[in-house]
Amino acid sequence: MKTHLAASVLMLMSSGAFAEDLGRTLPGEVGRVAPALEAYSNNALFGTVWQKDTLSARDRALVTFAALMTRHETEALGAHAALALDAGVTPAEISETITHLAFYTGWGNATAAATAVAPVFEERGVKAEDLPAVEPDLLPLDEEAEAKRQDFVSSTYGDVSKGIVDNTQQLLFLDLWLRPGLEPRDRSLVTVAALIAAGQPEQMTFHLNRAMDNGLSKEEAGAMLSHLAFYAGWPKVFSALPVAKEVFASRAE
Repeated sequence: MKTHLAASVLMLMSSGAFAEDLGRTLPGEVGRVAPALEAYSNNALFGTVWQKDTLSARDRALVTFAALMTRHETEALGAHAALALDAGVTPAEISETITHLAFYTGWGNATAAATAVAPVFEERGVKAEDLPAVEPDLLPLDEEAEAKRQDFVSSTYGDVSKGIVDNTQQLLFLDLWLRPGLEPRDRSLVTVAALIAAGQPEQMTFHLNRAMDNGLSKEEAGAMLSHLAFYAGWPKVFSALPVAKEVFASRAE
C-alpha cells in the first residue's frame, strides 16, 4: 500500500489545518497495533474518500460527526469536532447538530457529545454568544407539507400514543426543525446520517425525500452513503441502499 504517496496527496489537496486534523482523528496507537488499518485509513479513507468533491469536506465532517455521535463513539468526537470547525462548520452548527440529534439518537448521546466537544470549544475560544439562541425567531413553516405529515401521523398512530404524536408535532416539526441555527438541508443531512448509522433505514424514506426537497442532490446523497460505509460499517449502508434507490426512483418519475 502506497501510504507515503497517499499522505503526500492528502497534504497537497487539503489545507494545512484540515490535513492535520484529519490525521488526528486516527490515534497513534492504531499504527502500532493494526498497521494495515492505518494504511487503509491513510490511503482509502483520508487520501481518497475525503478528497472526492462529490460531497464537500464540510458536509463530510458534519456527516461523520453525526454518525459518531449516533454510535456513541464519544472518544472520537473531540477530534472530529475540531476537524468540522476547520472544514467550515461553525460552532453554532455543531451546537445545533447536537441539540437536533438528541431527538433522533437520544438524550444520552447528545449530552455525552456536548461533554466531548466542550474542551474543543474552550480551546478555540467559543463564547456563549457564538452559540444558537435558546428561543430564536423560527424559520417560516411550510404549512401544507406539515398539515399532510401531521394528518398521516395522527390518523396512523393517534390512537396508539397521542403523546408521541403531539410531541412530534409541537417539539420537532413546529419548533426544532424551524430553528435557524442549522440550515434545513444540513438538518436533514445529519438526520439521514444518524438513521443510517443507527441502522434504521425504515425511517429513511421520509427524511431522505425531505433532504432532497431541502437541496441535497442525488450525487451528494450517494456520496454520503459511500462515506458512511467507513464510519458506520458496510452492512448498515447496504441496508440503507434499497431505501435510497427507491427514493431516487420515485423522484425521477
